[in-house]
Amino acid sequence: MSEEVKNRSEILFIYDIRDGNPNGDPMDENKPRIDEETGVNLVTDVRLKRTIRDYLYNFKGQEIFVREVAYDDQGHVQDGKMRAGNFDNDPKRILSKCIDIRLFGGVIPLKEDSITYTGPVQFKMGRSLHRVSMKHIKGTGAFASKEGSKQSTFREEDILPYSLILFYGIINENAAKHTHLTEDDVKLLLDGTWNGTKSLISRTKAGQVPRLLVKVNYSRENYHIGDLDKMLKLTTEMPHESIRGTEDFKIDITGLVMKLAAEKGSIRDIEIRADDRLSFCKDGADFSIDALAAATGISVKPIAF
Repeated sequence: MSEEVKNRSEILFIYDIRDGNPNGDPMDENKPRIDEETGVNLVTDVRLKRTIRDYLYNFKGQEIFVREVAYDDQGHVQDGKMRAGNFDNDPKRILSKCIDIRLFGGVIPLKEDSITYTGPVQFKMGRSLHRVSMKHIKGTGAFASKEGSKQSTFREEDILPYSLILFYGIINENAAKHTHLTEDDVKLLLDGTWNGTKSLISRTKAGQVPRLLVKVNYSRENYHIGDLDKMLKLTTEMPHESIRGTEDFKIDITGLVMKLAAEKGSIRDIEIRADDRLSFCKDGADFSIDALAAATGISVKPIAF
C-alpha cells in the first residue's frame, strides 16, 4: 500500500453531455436541475461521487460501503446497520476495505452507536459554464396503455441539448490522516472521475465526455488558493443557449494561469489530463494547455490511468 496523503490538493473537472439529463431532480419530475437566477445547469456532488463509486466497484474491483446489498431472495436491501455488520461493526475494517469511506467519509451506524468520518475529498456543486436551454420531448412507448387497447403509452422527458459542467474539489490532508487516505486511493479517484464519467452509459447519461481534469498539489502546509473554478470562463460569440458542442466556444484560462503563476512558490506541481477537442485561450489569444508549465513556472505532469 502506498503512503498516506500528506499534501493538500485542489481539483478542477470539466465534462459535457449532449441531449441528456446529467442529474435529474426527483422533487421536480426528474427534470435537469437549473439555477433559476442564472440559468445554469446544476449537478450535485452526490451525483459525481456516485459515478466514482460505481466505477471503482464495477471496473476496479474496489469495495465500497455505500451501495445496495440485498439480504434475501426477495431483493430486500440492507440498511446502514446491516451493512456495517458485513464488516463485523469494526470501523477500522470498514476503513481498510472501503475506498469510498477513505475518500468521502460517511456516517457508520454501528450496533450501539455510530461513528462519523469527515471525508478528505469534497466537491462543490457542479455548474455549467454557460446558460442552458431545456427541451421537453414527447414520444410513444413500446406497450399498450392497458390490456386490449390499441393505443400505446406516451413517454415524456426533459433534456438539455448541451451542458458543459465544471466541478471543483479539494483533498484535505488533515482529514486524510483520520481515514488513512493513500496516494493510490487518490489515483483511483482521478481514474473514477475521468473514466467513470465516460463509462456512465445509461439512457440519460450516454454521451458524457470528460474534457479536462486538473489537480494542483501544494507544498505549503495547510494552504490552498481556493475558488480555482471561478478562474475559468467560457467565451463564445453565440448565445449560451445555442451552444451544442466544443467547437462553439473556448475556455478562457487567463485568470487561472495568472493566479497559479503568482502562487508558484506554494505549489509543488500540477497534474493534468485534457481532451484535445477542448480549446483554450489566454489574454485573447489561443492557448495550448501544453504550454501551462512555461506560462506558470510550475512543473506539470500528465495524469495517467
